Amino acid sequence: RGCQSVTDAPLITFAQLCSNIETLNLNNCKNITDNTCQALSKHCPRLQRLDLESCDKVTDQSLQQLSQGCPNLTALNIAWCSGITNAGVEYIARGCPNLEVFVAKGLHILSDAALLQIARNCHKLKHISLHSCSNLTDASVTVLAENCNDLRYLCLSNCRHLTDSSLQSFAIHTVKLEILEVANCNLFTDAGFQSLARSCRLLEKIDLEDCLLITDATLGHLAMGCPRLEKLSLSHCELITDDGIRQLGSSACSTEQLSVLELDNCPLITDASLEHLLACHNLHRIELYDCQLITKAGIRRLKAHLPNIKVHAYFAPQTPPATEHAPHRLHRCCAIL
Repeated sequence: RGCQSVTDAPLITFAQLCSNIETLNLNNCKNITDNTCQALSKHCPRLQRLDLESCDKVTDQSLQQLSQGCPNLTALNIAWCSGITNAGVEYIARGCPNLEVFVAKGLHILSDAALLQIARNCHKLKHISLHSCSNLTDASVTVLAENCNDLRYLCLSNCRHLTDSSLQSFAIHTVKLEILEVANCNLFTDAGFQSLARSCRLLEKIDLEDCLLITDATLGHLAMGCPRLEKLSLSHCELITDDGIRQLGSSACSTEQLSVLELDNCPLITDASLEHLLACHNLHRIELYDCQLITKAGIRRLKAHLPNIKVHAYFAPQTPPATEHAPHRLHRCCAIL
């Protein structure tokens, strides 16, 4: 992993001599090409887990060869592989039906058609990351939910075309979900998370950063429906208020389980929110960057009740008013707490 000087030659020799290899991590090995994958396909039929993240010279030809020679693949990472297109993903979908882990983060070209092939052929998926696959729509994601009922980890962050229809489909079909990452999915609303919280009661980690339409209602749904919730990110959810934090803080999941809460850039929360979190005995980290209505006094009270908590915050002094002699507005400075 990360050996940018390694080339195809030693890996081809390795494949020839170690035909029983089951796991290979080539993450960020930028000099390898399709020749390496050809050798793996030819000599390593037992290969199960392969990480090709950021291998820019790997193309669809590699995935075609792997789909033919390594049908037992259960985990494949092709994140940020700029040489791979929809055709390569479709080869894998048709040739590797035992996939349980599929990571395609940053594969901007990924289309609904390619994801549909994954959804229809790889029913054993438990972990899928489609972070920044920005062309995807509900048309393929709902089918993914319908066909891959064993999903535990789902990342759809930066898939901005998705709507509540996708969330509602996961609520119906993937009740085993434990981790959900949907940061910057700006079309998701309280209605979608209401459906999800009613069904997906095993959720432990949820990232809702930059889900700009959600309100306190979503926190009420999560508080009632997700008793195992340990980590929640609400950064840049600008409609969240103290009442939402009150609902979260008074829930059974928060008093017993919640350990990390991220509230960066939530402009409406005040020290009252910190008061609502005093009963969260397992809370060990809270993020409060750029929460302008939170004070140092409020944080001191929180720390007095939760002495082991780590509070990450800064306080920006008020911007001085502009004057006729000040041609440029002064930037705010930060005091790290």
